Amino acid sequence: MKWLIIAGGLVLVLAGAMPLLMYVQGRVSNPGVVEEIRRDPTGERARKVMLLTLPSGRRLPVNFLREDGRVYAGADGWWWKELRGGPHAVTVFVEGEELTGKARAVTDAPAYTKDVFSRLRPTALPGFGTLVEILLDPEDPGGPVR
Repeated sequence: MKWLIIAGGLVLVLAGAMPLLMYVQGRVSNPGVVEEIRRDPTGERARKVMLLTLPSGRRLPVNFLREDGRVYAGADGWWWKELRGGPHAVTVFVEGEELTGKARAVTDAPAYTKDVFSRLRPTALPGFGTLVEILLDPEDPGGPVR
């Protein structure tokens, strides 16, 4: 009986702490990576990883590909759903520059996604992840350029 009470108390404590952990984790992911990229914006990791600030304010380090006035990222989790129906205003810290742009989750162009992923993630499994496209040029109307 004693162990049952202890286990029940532990479950209650963890359940109470979970919302706080989810809030903190939801605001900044991988704080060590974020700090490293900010501290050394020309370093090895910063050449592969940018910081993306979503419309909600959540900041994520994500791998990127920068081409033709656009930045691409591959989303493995659910955070890309915030960019459905875009474009949505975002900021990126990429290669030492803080830039604004318009982002959208590309869910309607499989050939385009496959083409970009072939350069962004050449060793990843085909069809895994969602492509996020960020337009850095405010005059760009959006949509696939290829």
